[in-house]
Amino acid sequence: MAADYDELRSDVKESQNESLEALKSASAPDPRSVVRELDGDDSGEDTGLPGGEFVNDELTVHVIPQGADEFVCQSCFLVRHRSQKATEIDGVAYCSDCEG
Repeated sequence: MAADYDELRSDVKESQNESLEALKSASAPDPRSVVRELDGDDSGEDTGLPGGEFVNDELTVHVIPQGADEFVCQSCFLVRHRSQKATEIDGVAYCSDCEG
């Protein structure tokens, strides 16, 4: 007797039918109530959750001037060491990554 191995086993088929019936009979929430709940969260009140804070601090950045052994690639605009200079045409330097 030949067996069809692609066919679902009877116990699996029954459990699928039962879960499908359970999904069909489950009561879904009203879409308008979900929208009202989502809109209610936009009240602007502080909920104490992180990420919603405004910080009024100044950003302090220390700028280091370009060194004598560095150049600015005119393609990627990164400051590179002179060992990474590939070409220089009319005073415009390009790094080995951008010349590629």
